[in-house]
Amino acid sequence: MATIAPSAAVAGSDDRFPAPEFAETVLGPGFAHAQAHHLGHLLQLHRAHGVMLAEQKLLTRAEIGALLQALDETERTLAARGASAYTGEHEDMFFFVESLLREQVGAETAGRLHTGRSRNDIDHTLFKMRFREELDRLTASLAALIDTAIARAEADRATIICAYTHGQPAQPSTYGHYLGAVIEALLRSAERLEQARAIVDLCPMGAAAITTTGFPLDRRRMAALLGFRDILRNSYGCIASSDYTAGLFAALKVLALDLGRFAQDMAFWTSFEVGQLRFSDGFVQISSIMPQKRNPVPCEHMRLMASLCVGRCDAVMTALHNTPFTDMNDNEHEVHGQGYAAFAMAERVMTLMAAVIRSASIDEARARGNISRSYATITELADTLVRDEGLPFVEAHHIAADLARAMQGTGDTLESVAFATFARIFEARAGRAPRLAETRFREIVTPEHFIAVRKLPGGPAAEAMTESLALYREAAARLRTRLAAHAAAKAEAEALLRSAMIRAGA
Repeated sequence: MATIAPSAAVAGSDDRFPAPEFAETVLGPGFAHAQAHHLGHLLQLHRAHGVMLAEQKLLTRAEIGALLQALDETERTLAARGASAYTGEHEDMFFFVESLLREQVGAETAGRLHTGRSRNDIDHTLFKMRFREELDRLTASLAALIDTAIARAEADRATIICAYTHGQPAQPSTYGHYLGAVIEALLRSAERLEQARAIVDLCPMGAAAITTTGFPLDRRRMAALLGFRDILRNSYGCIASSDYTAGLFAALKVLALDLGRFAQDMAFWTSFEVGQLRFSDGFVQISSIMPQKRNPVPCEHMRLMASLCVGRCDAVMTALHNTPFTDMNDNEHEVHGQGYAAFAMAERVMTLMAAVIRSASIDEARARGNISRSYATITELADTLVRDEGLPFVEAHHIAADLARAMQGTGDTLESVAFATFARIFEARAGRAPRLAETRFREIVTPEHFIAVRKLPGGPAAEAMTESLALYREAAARLRTRLAAHAAAKAEAEALLRSAMIRAGA
């Protein structure tokens, strides 16, 4: 917690602002937060607002020139000084910076910079400026994870795994097909984050306290100078509607939930009993007492980090719950600190997950053994009886189930069970001998055949995987294009502001 200087914490001074307890618990931490996360944004906003005021003839050329020089000097001074302690002399970072400007240009000129605005529209603009940066950095990490998963899915498009439902072996698939499901979920998260960013990218400046102002400000010019795509129109909504925060952390929470579920699958697949996924030595910790142990602890760390990210997103959402539809501190510095921590945690888990995906490998022999012991291809036997024998699926399902029970009694698998056993079970149910030859029976119960016939869009067959992977690559390329567009828009806005400053201060 940020502390205040002794001079501001005088016993019995509760009738003077700020009361020491208020300074210690609220204002000091808020000052430290704003200094760490928003000081640069505040100075940029001051420059843009000053330029816009000058263009609207609300500041003289001499005033904007002096203010721009003072802002440059303030930035240099604060950078050289490092973190400033909260003394209680100034309520917050805004008034602290204003005091530095007054020292350089005088109270009258410094005061003119605040024409037509409020800390209300300033604060929400600062939050959105930071959120844009956080979103772009997070999305870049997400794009890198998606690219890694696509590359691995390409390489393992035919690598056989056993897919599980309810913790039990279900059907054969491929690692590439499984990763395709992860990739699609990650791409959907990228879309949700982009939708959230579109709302963040609407500028509140010009809303002032709540109803705009009588001064002839140019709201769209201000938005352009700060790199926003447009204004947020309704001035009340600019300072009251917190959906830009809620929507952002709702999208981030879904991403974190999916990351945690994938990490849990990794933990399950690397277990001794399943064993179809093997981590490289760089991601395995040994036991301090049991020399045989290979503990894939990154699974637990990924799951934990994803859960902590979810928790911090929930903290933000909970803080907004049942709050009034107006300007409020529940959507300001305190809660956004939790949000920034959620971003950082999500980036950590995605960085680790991408590295694990690159290095881990499938133990295909173990996967095949699990498929064989669990009769995981028997669904295709039932399907084939429908296609080749003309049986209703329910009847074919009963035959396959009877065969599974017989194999459980003898310890056989679909590879070793006597064909006569199958023929006997078939005849008992169908009232006739099967037309299916033994060679055909042995073929259809292999994992390769099971996968090859599942050609529908989104399936694991080679043709379906080729189509899916092409679509994933296209979607990933569009994601990269959006990121590049955001970076270009930021650079363009910075150049626009520099040019406007030169013209205004010349």
